[in-house]
Amino acid sequence: MNDELVIELTQQLRGDVLFDSLSRALYATDASIYTMMPIGVVMPRDEADVVAAVRIARKHHIPITARGGATSLAGQTVGASLQIDFSKYMYRLLEVNTTEQWAWIEPGIVLDTLNTQLAAHNLKFAPDISPANRATVGGMIANNSSGMYSVVYGKTIDHVLELKVLLADGSIALLGPLDSDMLRDKLTADSLEGRAYRTVSRLGREHAQEIMQRYPKVLRRVGGYNLDSFAIPQSLTSDLQPEFNLAKMIVGSEGTLAIILAAKIRLVPRPKQTAIAILAFESLDDALDMVVPCLECRPAAVELMDDILLGLTRASAEYSKYLASFVQGEPAALLQVEFFGETTDEVLNHLIGLEAHLRERHSIAFSVTKAVTAAEKKAVLEVRKAGLPLLQSLSPDLKPETFVEDSAVAPEKLATYIRRFRAICHAQGLRVAFYGHASVGLMHARPLINLKEAADVAKMRVIAEAIRDLVIEFGGALSGEHGDGMLRAEFNRMLFGDTLYEAFREIKRTFDPHGLLNPGKIVDAPRMDTNLRYGAGYHTHIPLQTHFGFGDTGGLAGAVELCNGNGLCRKTATGTMCPSYMVTRDESHSTRGRANALRMVFSGALEPSELTSQRMYEVMELCIECKGCTGECPSRVNMTRIKSEWLSHYYATNGTPLRTRLFGHIHLINRLGSMFAPLANALFHLPFVPLLQEKLLGISRHRRLPGFVREPFHVWFRKRDKTRTRQNAAPEPVHPVFEEGVSGVGQFRGSVVLFPDTFSNYNEPGIARAAVRVLEAAGYRVILPEQQVCCGRPLISKGLLNEAKALLRRQVELLAPYATQGIPIIGLEPSCILTFRDELPDLIDDPRTRVIAEHTFLFDEFLVLKGSNLTPRAGETRRPATSERPLYILHGHCHQKALIGSGYALELLKRIPGAEVREVDSGCCGMAGSFGYEAEHFAISQAIGEQRLFPAVRSLPGHAEIVAMGTSCRQQIADGTGRRARHLAEVLADTLFLFD
Repeated sequence: MNDELVIELTQQLRGDVLFDSLSRALYATDASIYTMMPIGVVMPRDEADVVAAVRIARKHHIPITARGGATSLAGQTVGASLQIDFSKYMYRLLEVNTTEQWAWIEPGIVLDTLNTQLAAHNLKFAPDISPANRATVGGMIANNSSGMYSVVYGKTIDHVLELKVLLADGSIALLGPLDSDMLRDKLTADSLEGRAYRTVSRLGREHAQEIMQRYPKVLRRVGGYNLDSFAIPQSLTSDLQPEFNLAKMIVGSEGTLAIILAAKIRLVPRPKQTAIAILAFESLDDALDMVVPCLECRPAAVELMDDILLGLTRASAEYSKYLASFVQGEPAALLQVEFFGETTDEVLNHLIGLEAHLRERHSIAFSVTKAVTAAEKKAVLEVRKAGLPLLQSLSPDLKPETFVEDSAVAPEKLATYIRRFRAICHAQGLRVAFYGHASVGLMHARPLINLKEAADVAKMRVIAEAIRDLVIEFGGALSGEHGDGMLRAEFNRMLFGDTLYEAFREIKRTFDPHGLLNPGKIVDAPRMDTNLRYGAGYHTHIPLQTHFGFGDTGGLAGAVELCNGNGLCRKTATGTMCPSYMVTRDESHSTRGRANALRMVFSGALEPSELTSQRMYEVMELCIECKGCTGECPSRVNMTRIKSEWLSHYYATNGTPLRTRLFGHIHLINRLGSMFAPLANALFHLPFVPLLQEKLLGISRHRRLPGFVREPFHVWFRKRDKTRTRQNAAPEPVHPVFEEGVSGVGQFRGSVVLFPDTFSNYNEPGIARAAVRVLEAAGYRVILPEQQVCCGRPLISKGLLNEAKALLRRQVELLAPYATQGIPIIGLEPSCILTFRDELPDLIDDPRTRVIAEHTFLFDEFLVLKGSNLTPRAGETRRPATSERPLYILHGHCHQKALIGSGYALELLKRIPGAEVREVDSGCCGMAGSFGYEAEHFAISQAIGEQRLFPAVRSLPGHAEIVAMGTSCRQQIADGTGRRARHLAEVLADTLFLFD
């Protein structure tokens, strides 16, 4: 490491400067198959920081790579260079002109964020790419991205008006459309900018004929440099081309010619109405043969899914319900044909016309389903977006690697091309999945391959070269939207020919005389099968004896290696994953960052000591174990489980803090507190206690620990049973306030075990008592486990896994007798009861844990799945009298949303008479068990709540009921907003539901 470089950057930049080995490892990969350790990382706060960073790097002859969301699939943002990450600070929308429909933006702004800000003006940035919720617009410009609707909108290059760029010599240039006089001035300038204008202008004129012959005649071509935008026809006699715009050379140049500081982009109106026709075929070939006939009806998009993807979708609990809503039977391929229009009638007529056109003129059999309503279109789009996530889950060994996934040919050649493509892969013994943008002849093709095997790396090379030759034969483009990077740049000479390739090299030398701007991309690249993240020599160097079995991933290293770098954990506007990244925008606090850090240690790229180092602790610390990644990560990375395992090893090396042990054993603390209530409650409310708890235990002075009750729930329940026994009266099978005549009146449906978590037992027993009322009203006999043993969740969260396993073994002995008899085990606290479904079977090697998992239910889940239909008794309610329509707002617990979803709770609330029910897209509340109580995490805990949850709650009318099933969620809502949230069981008990 160059100490002088680090000192200068640290002194002269306001932004972050990171040169430690672990931080560099976080930036060694992107979403591609490549890895290269960077020299260092800077996160500039503004333009001045970027200028200073480039000036200092030039002084020390250090290469520079600009980086946004790092969602690139071809290795564009991987390099042994100084990484400049624009995504943390430089993400502002600078100016919007709604009349002329343009905007100035900073390069780090995420596409969805930009379009959300533009929605009020009914405008958007047109290119609609799959990773829109984490890809930056600067990256889209550098890559010349396009997306699903490119037949309507074209590519990014068609929407970039001007660019403010930093050139390799440190000068700033404003690149935009120039008339002849303005261009003449640029051509005569004695500067790097002037030389760039002269070179591009000359090469465009000299090679116009070669450009016409060699550039692929397809819409989706993004490889090489955009010299075709500057080709001057021989018929043009003037020495100057009208409206010369050098910004078009920067678009798609992958950071190799200049660094984008700001961009003026064209905006377009949002389509007023859309509708989708889903065409189902008996074979992929039939679907391919119908692409051109579909295009004859001028749709906005034609997307394809093959049999591999459809099979995976049917097998997916999450996506099968969406697929079933618009697909009957088991077709082998789908075409999803979408239309834009001014009115609903117009788009409906398009769908009718499409079907009539296809049936009248073509004999291929197909069925059709129409998606017109918002719910219908959502189902189609959810399945469409599921392509890569489902492929990633296909096998722990075979991966749908991205090495030939981006070629494009003319749509009329697509069917023949894909047949040839498929034959090439089959000849190597590989299955290949196809999906993507059929409307523009671009199929994302993913051969299933294991790049840890030398034989498969060799196959990759063979297939890549064969597809290269096939693309050239068909006059297509090797890259239709994902760019060259290190993946396809090696083949640019063959694709474009020697003359144009040398012209590309001259352009690179002119803009970047010292070769410091993202070298090795587009031209002079390494072989595409080098610098692989995984390769024939890859293996893990640190064998760990783990507490979890990680049976579904083949070990802890395999669990980490599931991360393919797609970066979905970097989204900031929706969903749960990843709460800490949402507020810090720091790569180290994303699921991808944590996975990369651990993988680099396991693979030997970092020293073994880094595994339990202080820096690794800083990387792992802000994982709040929300399980958002379990439900939302395309690759199924379970960072919650990984962190628990890692913590156990960290504490084994560095010792376990007292606070960790206290929070891990919260069930014992609560039991003691209950024994000494109300004295314990009074003690906690003494004025000096908050300061003392922060000084001695690190528990934030701004938090109040939950109060204790003198009579725990289980004591109340036992007393009630004894009273009934003395009175010789069994519990009523149907609550007396409910309608009679339902099936089973006077008879139990069966028994259920209510698992009393530590909070509903010692802190909020009213919730458990309410649950008993509801379950008994539903006709169930409620029983409790013989002993009150904690679920183990707090111990697991704190990495105290030896103690957790001992406790859970006791739990197995207590619960297995019920489960083996088929008696459901019901829980009220999502994180507690779902531990038996998620962690228990992997932590305890006992076949009975699977039986327990199968018979474990969250309260709302059980009522919907096993409680039959819910019917309210007319005129009966325990709600306070009010003239307002009942309004219920649901905040789902993170574990609930990740493992079973919030749909069950919503369904129950919607059955309340006259109720209006909404779910807040609130992500994580930010409390996350004990996380929000810890002094050093209080601020970030509140910041997470302020992202979406707190503003949503504050905006509610006074009569709205806030429903939250998590103890920590309710506490966070109270602390952050002053509003009280209630458990679903309390709400249901008060609204007097019936079960029939």
